[in-house]
Amino acid sequence: MSSAFATNVLLLGDSLSAGYGMQASEGWAFKAQKQLQQQFPQFKLLNFSASGETTGGGKARLARLLSKNEVDVLWIELGGNDGLRGYPINTIRNNLSQMITLAKEQGIKVILTEIHIPPSMGKRYTSMFTGLYAKLAEKHQVELMPFFIEEIALDPKLMLPDGIHPNKKAQPIIASQITEYFTEYLQRAGS
Repeated sequence: MSSAFATNVLLLGDSLSAGYGMQASEGWAFKAQKQLQQQFPQFKLLNFSASGETTGGGKARLARLLSKNEVDVLWIELGGNDGLRGYPINTIRNNLSQMITLAKEQGIKVILTEIHIPPSMGKRYTSMFTGLYAKLAEKHQVELMPFFIEEIALDPKLMLPDGIHPNKKAQPIIASQITEYFTEYLQRAGS
């Protein structure tokens, strides 16, 4: 990373990061970038999240995205759609692992967001799914970000009726959490 103050973060996520059901400017990613740029003027959050994206879709898009953008940090927020569809844990793990490896081979730092899914897939699957993120972060020696809507998901007033996606009221709250996380991350990276 060139410096803590000139950091391009490429966010590869799903509907949680794409601002599902709202304009991009209403989503937390847009708001967090604005907040972070006040303290780190050179900070850029390149949000390439897409609603419905899976780890397989992210893996298929990643090489092209990295070749077309200057990237210091790859931030992966994927797996929720795989988990909700009951995709095999090995497939999810392999897709995430290949994305991390591709970025690290290019000297790009990686942040992996832990994802949680509702318990409807059964206890064993849900436990294996959640556990794979910490194991991957440890194996590849990359940063593990806690699931950023953990508390928001428990408050129906902050969620859309589907119970999966945060609503507009939740976006500034998420933005503040992300801003706090990245402020600490950038200070650590620059020290």
